[in-house]
Amino acid sequence: MTPLELHQAVFLLGPWLIGAFLDVLLQGILFGQFIHYAQWYRDDKTGLKLAVVGLAIITTLKSIQAFALVWILFIRHFLDLPGAILLNYTTWWQSGNPLMVAAIGLYVQAYFCYRLYMIAKSPLPVIPLALLFLFAFSALSIGTYYITVSDTLGIGRWFAAHLASVFAGDLMLSLVTAYFLIRSKKNVLPQTVGLITALIRLTFQTAAPAAICALLNLIFSQIYNGNENITSTAFNMMLPKLYAVSMMWTLNARRTIGAAYGSSRAYTNPSSVDRTTRRGRTGAGRHDPDVELGDFGGIQIHTQLDRHVDVWNSEDDVKQDGLKIGETSESSVTVPVSTQYTKA
Repeated sequence: MTPLELHQAVFLLGPWLIGAFLDVLLQGILFGQFIHYAQWYRDDKTGLKLAVVGLAIITTLKSIQAFALVWILFIRHFLDLPGAILLNYTTWWQSGNPLMVAAIGLYVQAYFCYRLYMIAKSPLPVIPLALLFLFAFSALSIGTYYITVSDTLGIGRWFAAHLASVFAGDLMLSLVTAYFLIRSKKNVLPQTVGLITALIRLTFQTAAPAAICALLNLIFSQIYNGNENITSTAFNMMLPKLYAVSMMWTLNARRTIGAAYGSSRAYTNPSSVDRTTRRGRTGAGRHDPDVELGDFGGIQIHTQLDRHVDVWNSEDDVKQDGLKIGETSESSVTVPVSTQYTKA
């Protein structure tokens, strides 16, 4: 190879190879997440199950496309470097790759927008974000057209608009979701504050990989000319799988968080669940809180308290609600009081 040919092979074909490897690697992680979801959440609603099935189908098809792309570039065009490079602009499976990436990203973003709607209980915070994501997809659609006509300037502008919108939208989505989760702390029992904190942490953890990848994609797409270096393609190839991983991570985390914070929901079909009433030093009987993250990531916290009242206590011992939580004795009467705090 001449120095020019070597440069073209490394920077115009190499990113496709690296990106395809990362795509397939993340697809393997996704298969594990899909299997765990099928094992743990058989009682989820049909709509959510179909969303996961749809995600499994489109991500698998994307990996097939990546494998076929590498085969065509490096096997069928093994001795035809100019022809392999030209495929970037002349074949639908290669020039349309960014649009496929954006479509999977929009699919996952729609899930997180619906999750935000379930948490906020209002469409108002969701509408601006949804419009921003739709604009990002439209910008990429226009950018794909400029790929087919080999307009480098148009490609750079619309790709920048797309990637900047995606990064800004992901960041805003995480911040707004965290805001409503923090606000929900006012409406839950003290012992469930840790649950809310875990959900806030999960929100940023799941969003971070895709957001960082989108940022790097934006940076490298603007630093280099697309006719000389397409390093950003490697990040673009892995971006949809990071979105999919974040969605499945959020769904599968319900089991871990539920176990850590006292959920009694049977995600693993246990033979029995210990719901024995526990006595605290105050004498209050308390059932384990039944915590659900909801079908789309909402929060539902149901707590049942059994208050034990000593019938022989004096009036001085009676609190504002007319009851005193005392030690259980033979002469005490159990008065069940059910309270429910819901924030979905």
